[in-house]
Amino acid sequence: MATIREIAEKAKVSPGTVSFVLNGKGDQMRISIKTQEKILKIAKDLGYLPSISARRLRNSEAINIPFITILWTLDTRASLISRFLQGLQHKTLFKSNQFEILIQPYENGKLSELESLRTGNKYNGAIIANASDKDLQYLDNANLKVPIVLYQRHSDKYSTVNVDSKKTGLDVASFLHIKGIKKVGMVIPNLSSQAVARRSQGFIEGIETLGMDNTIIKNGDFSEKGGYEAMEALIKASYPLPEALFFLSDPMAVGAISACHEYGVRIPDDLKIIGHDNDEQTPFTTPALTTVHLPVEEMANACVKQLMGQINQTISTPSNERFETKIIERKSC
Repeated sequence: MATIREIAEKAKVSPGTVSFVLNGKGDQMRISIKTQEKILKIAKDLGYLPSISARRLRNSEAINIPFITILWTLDTRASLISRFLQGLQHKTLFKSNQFEILIQPYENGKLSELESLRTGNKYNGAIIANASDKDLQYLDNANLKVPIVLYQRHSDKYSTVNVDSKKTGLDVASFLHIKGIKKVGMVIPNLSSQAVARRSQGFIEGIETLGMDNTIIKNGDFSEKGGYEAMEALIKASYPLPEALFFLSDPMAVGAISACHEYGVRIPDDLKIIGHDNDEQTPFTTPALTTVHLPVEEMANACVKQLMGQINQTISTPSNERFETKIIERKSC
């Protein structure tokens, strides 16, 4: 593994200058952009891995293994990151101690404010989950100093792990059409989400192509409470309920089922409900929730493998790994 001194010799600068640049303090120390770029390129070419664990453990003799961070938006359900971590616990990379994990929450739309992402002085690579459109725009224009993998997003610049969200929407429309349902609706979480937007787009295109009636599109908070309130508003409205509702998140669907019980709407007799994600609680609602299974655990493993490949320089060009969703049919539909 390359050292700061080796980088300094090749760049013909002092080790102190190299240290400042690698720790993101080049601008602060008034080191020229040209020199900074030269140092970063040499460090990359030599396979330099920042001694983050050494800095944290100071005088520890522990093996210097890479730290990777999972950047997870605050407005995305904790149940999904729980499944993400469960997916890593059973995989070879994690069990063989080839990396350590940091989890860093960030506010939706404010990824640009994370100094650690710009400098790369806290971790060796990052999995960015559920980035908003604003965050994706920032990433497209940024010159980041750490390897990146995007989870559940599309990008031409970075490696990605995702599903075809538009196809998911089309599949749900087809599933309901096969059951003979004519009048449908959709409840969408209030999120700036590329995946949610494509999911809803696919569903709308599917029902239009199949000649179904889209009678309702409702938005709500990404929570059980949001689903409850959206369902309550629909029940209290003057127009009749559709035959089926597609909730683009399981928590909202769970809340909606509760509202239906309270207001005497029978599921699935009066209304069929289908959710998305296949969260752990979905088999235990009354009735059990039909939902779209998102293979979070398998996708988590793919994210880590892609990121470790970049850190170890066995992967040099961005790649896109796509997984399939499937509908888990239960008693709510």
